[in-house]
Amino acid sequence: MKRPRSKNKPVIFLVAATVVVLALYLVFKFHTQLSDLLNSIMAGAGLSFDPRTVIKILQLVLFATLAYLIVRALNTAVFGLVRLRRDFEAPTLVRNIFSIIAFTALFFIIFTQIFPDVNLGALFTTSAIFGVILGLALQDTLGNFFAGISLQADRPFQVGDVITVGANQHTGVVEEITWRAVKIRTFQNHVVLISNSTAAKEPIEVSPRDNLNARLVFFNTLYSDSPAKAIHVVREAVREADNVSQKIAPVVRIRNMGESGVDYEVKYWLEDYAKYNDTDALVRQRIWYAFRRNNLSFAYPTRTLLVERTPKTSGGDAAPIVERLSAVDIFAPLSTEETTMLAQAATSHVFAPGETVIRAGDPGSSMFVVHNGRVAVQLTENGRPRTVATLSEGAFFGEMALFTGEPRTASIVALEETEVLEIGHQAMKLVFDANPDLVESLSHIITERLQGLAASEDQGAADRDESAGLLSAIKRFFGLS
Repeated sequence: MKRPRSKNKPVIFLVAATVVVLALYLVFKFHTQLSDLLNSIMAGAGLSFDPRTVIKILQLVLFATLAYLIVRALNTAVFGLVRLRRDFEAPTLVRNIFSIIAFTALFFIIFTQIFPDVNLGALFTTSAIFGVILGLALQDTLGNFFAGISLQADRPFQVGDVITVGANQHTGVVEEITWRAVKIRTFQNHVVLISNSTAAKEPIEVSPRDNLNARLVFFNTLYSDSPAKAIHVVREAVREADNVSQKIAPVVRIRNMGESGVDYEVKYWLEDYAKYNDTDALVRQRIWYAFRRNNLSFAYPTRTLLVERTPKTSGGDAAPIVERLSAVDIFAPLSTEETTMLAQAATSHVFAPGETVIRAGDPGSSMFVVHNGRVAVQLTENGRPRTVATLSEGAFFGEMALFTGEPRTASIVALEETEVLEIGHQAMKLVFDANPDLVESLSHIITERLQGLAASEDQGAADRDESAGLLSAIKRFFGLS
């Protein structure tokens, strides 16, 4: 059974260092014998090389090898310490540059000690023309090298980040940044090498691995489906999906009113962006099942010819509305037939959370009954709205505007998706025309709602006077004699 590679490295280093040190020891220990042996070999071959030069070259090679091993050990120690203390893996290019600089410095020191008479400055000066030729030949390689240094200095991305590079839209996880190129592995498990010079010039979209990166998934619903319900259902379904961050709640919003339905987008944040393809697919699956459970439907391409657009009334399903109006205190004096007549003329309106149903000061000639949901009654104080009451199903508001035509005295705001039934002036007039005696009964009920029943006879007389005034106002507004 093979040892892991990380455990083999120290063993290989120790063996190699031991062999080099032993070779150096033997060269210095048997220097005289080795010189005599080389002298006899070269004399026999008719060569005139100085054996001492050959031995110095051998020493240079052995010392350079030992220096290389020391630099490798120093590289591992320094960057290993950085990784342990800061939890940061240094890029390969930075480690290689460190090794080259350290090895070059050690090599120069070793060379000057073994060959003190050789002038390295003059050697490099005389090779300037050769350096120019070599630089031109290695122009692309050097360009990639310095571009790689620039990328490491700016650190726009690191190993493990997801990036998209260039016009070809190469997208993948960064695996390595080398001398020549950035190596990324695409989500098709292909390896793409992008030269450093190209990466330095092209726009790069970076999704850092330690960042909460967002994704968008699109879907739609029928126009008949409630937006508030769709937003709530999708948000809760996406929130529980794997790899979706719990730190930021998903955001669901309407993108457009399309030809066939309402277009939405859901924005959510990923814990591991490298798995965004799988997470997108999972989110779409969760949306489908959530729609199935909550009786929501996806929109299909359709064309509908509308000959006439009429307001939604109780028409075909009057029973629930009749039942709702029968439970309203203000309509208690009405008979079943009169309540049914009122229900058939009522109009249903649906308001989203936060929408204003009526606004204080606006003119009006209708009242409303909360059929489903809740609303808040708000008054303005010091320029700011203050909620004074909350009305739930079966409650009503705006009756003074219906019976007397007075402006709205308060603002009504939907607290959740709310359906209200609007009773208009014309619908109420039909009821009064059929039964004029209802006016007096309703005026008493409205007066009691506004001021309450009095216990004393004097206050009761005042209430009767106000009821008479209200009765006259109702008759005048409805044109009754």
